[in-house]
Amino acid sequence: MSTQQDIYASGSESRPPMLNKENYVPWSSRLLRYTKSRPNRKLIHNSILNGSYVRRMIPEPGDANREVIITETFHLQTDDELSEKELKQIEPDDQAIQTILLGLPEDIYAAVDSCEIAQKIWLRVQQMMKGSDIGIQEKKAKLFNEWESKIISNRIKESLNALISLNQSTFVPGRRISNNILLTQELMHNYHLDRGSARCAFKVDIQKAYDTVD
Repeated sequence: MSTQQDIYASGSESRPPMLNKENYVPWSSRLLRYTKSRPNRKLIHNSILNGSYVRRMIPEPGDANREVIITETFHLQTDDELSEKELKQIEPDDQAIQTILLGLPEDIYAAVDSCEIAQKIWLRVQQMMKGSDIGIQEKKAKLFNEWESKIISNRIKESLNALISLNQSTFVPGRRISNNILLTQELMHNYHLDRGSARCAFKVDIQKAYDTVD
């Protein structure tokens, strides 16, 4: 990817990042960060992740002239019936839709353009990209784990004799951590002898971090 394409994919202060089939995970993160830089940022962010404002059903009186009187019916709340507060919630919903659509390539845009709710567009794009970028990320992680377990392990194996002390009891086949007690007692018993290289001894008392819930 060229530098110009990198800039295009990462977005800017005036434009959301552009999605492609290899960058869904970073794209989704960047787009949500982009929404936080916009006016109504909290409402836009909430609209994408949790859904748009749901219009209320408004009751209306029944027709008293009918033979069978229906006391009450309902209709979906119209624009004229929206309060000022409700209008302020609906405006960010439209902004959320536009934010996502501006970051989509033409083929994906065409597939989700009929959706009228930002959250549905967001989830639809996620479903469409599942198995592309997400699959690539999983393959990279698996490849790295195999490389780490085989190549690095084999290289470290050649140096283990230089890394492991003859006196240590952990990470040595056939030895246990409890052997540390016996080893320490034996070392301290002969510590006063004036032979060998210069040395010192100190005691460290380490308490487990999660011994209690206090």
